[in-house]
Amino acid sequence: MRLHFLGVRGSTPAPGAEFTRWGGHTSCVAVLPDGCAAPPLVLDAGTGIRNLGPAPFRGVIALSHLHWDHVQGLPFSRACDHPDAEVELIVPGEAPLELLTRAFSPPHFPIEPSGLRGAVSVTSAGGSRKHPAFELRQAEVTHKGGITVGTRVECDGVAVVYLPDHAPQLGSSAAEELCRGADLIVHDGQFRPEEQALADDYGHATVTDALAFAERCGAGRLLLTHHAPGRTDDQLDAVAKEWPDVRFAREGDVVTV
Repeated sequence: MRLHFLGVRGSTPAPGAEFTRWGGHTSCVAVLPDGCAAPPLVLDAGTGIRNLGPAPFRGVIALSHLHWDHVQGLPFSRACDHPDAEVELIVPGEAPLELLTRAFSPPHFPIEPSGLRGAVSVTSAGGSRKHPAFELRQAEVTHKGGITVGTRVECDGVAVVYLPDHAPQLGSSAAEELCRGADLIVHDGQFRPEEQALADDYGHATVTDALAFAERCGAGRLLLTHHAPGRTDDQLDAVAKEWPDVRFAREGDVVTV
């Protein structure tokens, strides 16, 4: 499968000249199984989902959680807010439509989810489900501020686990099980080791937390995302050089697994 990274920032978008090489949009990854010209699956709907393009999206959008940086791009995506779009939104938590509506309704936003054009259905995250081109398995993982799920995607004989917001140092048994034997883990790497206290406070991971977690899981490869919004291109270059054996996600990258 191919992973197209449409947004790789965490917490808030990072606009400006100092953030162009790594990208400033927030979390969004399009998944393209072999033989698919258009992605049938999108992981998260941060502002990066605006990079999905103008053609109507027909498929599944799996949200890891409902923090702003993972949902804010949804109503601004031409592909999703399209008369011919057919979207299944997978949302963590019970009463998923009610939860999503809290974020998208006055006075916080002009329209509710029902105001999106096209056919949009909302289902609860969790468990396993099969789709024609892929299979999903989801489990709740450790992150602060509401229910957060990790998502394991299996297709074409490989497995990728998406954990953009995860604090393995605060407890990770369900996440470890989800990642067992995965070919690639796409993981939260927002903070440097010297920022451990801040990572713990906000329920995120340091680079070294993510490395230790991937080793425990026996993962094939680790790719870090959800970069700190204040981390400039030059600073991210320095971080990447410090850990040359780890890949860091860059907006626009297409990674083949």
